[in-house]
Amino acid sequence: MTTTEITLNNGVAMPQLGFGLWKMTDTEAERAVATALEAGYRSLDTAKLYENEEGVGRAVRASSVPREELFITTKLWNDEHDHHRALAAFDTSMSKLGLDYLDLYLIHWPAPGQDRYLDAWRALAELYADGRVRAIGVSNFTATHLTRLIQGSGIVPAVNQIELHPWLTQRSLRAFHAEHGIATEAWSPLGQGRGVLGERAVTDVAAKHGRTPAQVVLRWHVQLGNIAIPKSVTPSRISENLDIFGFELDDEDMGAISRLDAGRRLGPDPDVFGA
Repeated sequence: MTTTEITLNNGVAMPQLGFGLWKMTDTEAERAVATALEAGYRSLDTAKLYENEEGVGRAVRASSVPREELFITTKLWNDEHDHHRALAAFDTSMSKLGLDYLDLYLIHWPAPGQDRYLDAWRALAELYADGRVRAIGVSNFTATHLTRLIQGSGIVPAVNQIELHPWLTQRSLRAFHAEHGIATEAWSPLGQGRGVLGERAVTDVAAKHGRTPAQVVLRWHVQLGNIAIPKSVTPSRISENLDIFGFELDDEDMGAISRLDAGRRLGPDPDVFGA
């Protein structure tokens, strides 16, 4: 199977559908990554917080997929926004992953109460300038955080990875991203199994196309222009989630799913989390 790609603002190509590794142990991650790579995924998303970078690295090294065909993301945690600690954290993550370079490094949360994310961003810019990472970005940043980051550094993030699903479509933030050339990446794109996939609008579109609810929601993401990183440890679902490029949703389908937007967060509020 193949996936489409998004060209980031620095010219680097990133697969539009990746494999998320949140809430997996090292052992689970190693097994799931092996399955995902065999199914055709080429983008992997982990983080220091997930405590599975070593398992991801083992699976990557054991795979026959050439490193240059992979796009690997990890993230800086909130307690390491100090410039020097951010650089050290990157080294630690790279050691655990066993990589010579990283494709995308993200600040995991702005943690605005600490007021250090601009320091962290300057550290990421240094890593990028040194050629140790192909692209840098952020996660869970609002338009206010992004504006300060850009004005304070002159460097526009390549990606902002945010909570995004049919209950939280982030229309205004996506518009801000589009205006500034920032790619939108959706975490929890399927709504964490907490009811999104059971919505009548979703199940009706799925029945119309002879697809699963998860497949039509992921197709909705792709057609919106989002990058999405669904997570599963079930081999059949890992393959199923990637099999979304053989059909298209029409305007009626897209509108029906988008109208489920209720501004409902399933995760923390970026304006207060991580203080």
